[in-house]
Amino acid sequence: MSNKVADKIITIERHILNEQSEFPDATGTLSGLLHNIGLAGKLIASRTIRGGLSDILGATGETNVQGEQVQKLDAYAHQVIVQLNNHTGRLAAMGSEEAEELISIPDQYPVGKYSLLFDPLDGSSNINFNVSVGTIFGIYRRITPLGRPGTLEDLLQKGKNLVAAGYIVYGSSTMLVYSTGNGVNGFTLDPSIGEFLLTHPKIRLPEKPQYFSANQGYQNRWTEGIQRFTRWLRGGEGATQSLSLRYNGSMIADIHRVLLGGGVFYYPADPKVPNGKLRLLYETAPISFVIEQAGGYASTGREPILDIQPTELHQRTPLFIGNRELVEKAEEFIATYDGPVE
Repeated sequence: MSNKVADKIITIERHILNEQSEFPDATGTLSGLLHNIGLAGKLIASRTIRGGLSDILGATGETNVQGEQVQKLDAYAHQVIVQLNNHTGRLAAMGSEEAEELISIPDQYPVGKYSLLFDPLDGSSNINFNVSVGTIFGIYRRITPLGRPGTLEDLLQKGKNLVAAGYIVYGSSTMLVYSTGNGVNGFTLDPSIGEFLLTHPKIRLPEKPQYFSANQGYQNRWTEGIQRFTRWLRGGEGATQSLSLRYNGSMIADIHRVLLGGGVFYYPADPKVPNGKLRLLYETAPISFVIEQAGGYASTGREPILDIQPTELHQRTPLFIGNRELVEKAEEFIATYDGPVE
């Protein structure tokens, strides 16, 4: 292979090591953790493409801490991520959307300096309909002293403290998108060689947004400010442009489209979900970190997502995320028409 061709082929492992080399004091711990997340993605992807053939689709008959039916692939994805990371000495503790409590490192293994939070399979209710689903992850430095088991304090951190975050989307192809605070890069899995290859370097949200994603089936429950914002996106309320509506019902697929095509995704609070539906630690904070690293912005509609101090593992929040000018316009409509929080 010529050097010219080799220079164009960058595996995720090579990219992670290149990033590590920019920090002389790096120990390789974070690199190893990211590598294991990529490996988990490969294993989960192998099951998603064989779903109907391997009896992995459908519900287990159990419900998770969120009160939702646990899908078989949900349970598998959770198990894979835990088992790949609980013995490496890199983590102090883990938190998963599928686990009610903190996931401790087994006593026989060393504890490390990072904590990992993850949604093993976002959009799992769509599994049986062959709609794209995804894995979301966020990595923090532990707060408690090294050498001791991790605690909730290591998990309940503001999103702005993230050292790395990203997602893996499983669809017509499998793509891993992540950031360590130095921009956003995307890697596509080549199934013929079993490697994630860099296909989307230095991702930035397009300056001209194209799409908005929201479940308008709930629009009659939204506040006046959010309804006016929606009309503005469609060309009303004095807007000078209109965006196209695209909505999958799988958050990770919708946000992936916003990242690459430009636009805004929102899931506001309403009387049935007064605190919002999406989980701060497992969904909104990691995704917000990625979007902001790509030049965008994420908000509850009233405050930046990354500034929220979590108080519980499964805390929920509203979300408006995408191109900064669109999210700030949502904040403007909410402040003007909905008034202060009561």
